[in-house]
Amino acid sequence: MNTRAISLPPAHWKRLVLIVVIYLAFISLGLPDGVHGLAWPGMRLALGQPVEALGLVTSILACCSAVSGFVSGRVLARFGTGPVTFASALITGLAILGFSQASSFAWVVVLAFPLGFGAGSVDAGLNHFVAEHYSSRHMNWLHACWGVGATLGPSLVGAILASGGNWSSGYLAVASGQLFLAAVLFASLGLWKYQAPAVHRATAADESGRGNGSQSAAILSALLFALYVSIEMGTGWWAGVIMIEGRGFAPGMAGLAVTLFFGSIMVGRVLIGFVSNRLGNRRLIRTGLIVAVVGSALLLVPDVPALALLGLTLFGLGCAPVYPGLMHETPRRFDAVTARKVIGWQVAAAGTGAAIMPAVFGVIAAHLAVFPVVFVLAALLLALSIRLDRMTPVAASTSR
Repeated sequence: MNTRAISLPPAHWKRLVLIVVIYLAFISLGLPDGVHGLAWPGMRLALGQPVEALGLVTSILACCSAVSGFVSGRVLARFGTGPVTFASALITGLAILGFSQASSFAWVVVLAFPLGFGAGSVDAGLNHFVAEHYSSRHMNWLHACWGVGATLGPSLVGAILASGGNWSSGYLAVASGQLFLAAVLFASLGLWKYQAPAVHRATAADESGRGNGSQSAAILSALLFALYVSIEMGTGWWAGVIMIEGRGFAPGMAGLAVTLFFGSIMVGRVLIGFVSNRLGNRRLIRTGLIVAVVGSALLLVPDVPALALLGLTLFGLGCAPVYPGLMHETPRRFDAVTARKVIGWQVAAAGTGAAIMPAVFGVIAAHLAVFPVVFVLAALLLALSIRLDRMTPVAASTSR
């Protein structure tokens, strides 16, 4: 057999390695997200802080991530995705390492700023890069990788705590993973020139005929991300509370329901990746939101555990294609320069929703009315996504 005849060219292998590195970067992005809540009980005792002090840290993280996403378009245009991703991974790794050695709450607050800024840059940069150069399949798998990281981080820290370690050891382990990734990203800087060619996107000529419509579509696109993050986080954070406190479900049943919600989002994104190129972002987003509305409607029925489990599973599956699909569709709605800016806005809007909505849903949860709000917001998100499709018809024929 002539092995040379079937071997792939070196550039192809380098592109494969690059997408693996990008996946690893998004796993890394998700690693710290669920760690703070596990580490905080021991950390706050060591630092002499009340339980609610964590709210200040998480708000700083979300706000800094939003600001970083908002300005990312200019930064990426100036320095490139590879260097920005490496620098951000290094900054976040060092910040988490600082968390592990913090001797006062003031240091934790200070370190939350670079951690938030770094995370926002990685999020915006890689979303834009994959949206522009890879198919919808890779965008869905990219966000599934975030779910892998968000699962691995708490699992790792939980295992350390269960084996007798403390919060400092948990943060140190996560920091080691982040810094290892930073080293991988540094070693892979030369691979970014082997990026896949840009897939179909809107051109400046397409946009020139829209006038102020392009600006309105950009604002609406960002608003969709704020709404989506609001209903995802609102459900994930407060569903268990509502089921236990408001509906009298056993903690184990409530925990299973919330696990099904997050698990169905991650599994859904993996499965959707196999069909997204054929079905297209817009069709998947619309179908997903219809399923999400149905799932959230089932959550309105009280005192029926089976419907709660089914509702949260359907809601998670419906949510699965929304964030990656909207993100991947952005370069097909706008020209290249505008798309880079809009993706930054979208990440910023998502960060703003993450910073504000948990507290808002907490107030709503006090009146046990989270699920009706989620249902209304899911229906609104469906209607506005259809409106956005009509405002940006140029990409209607493309599914990639």
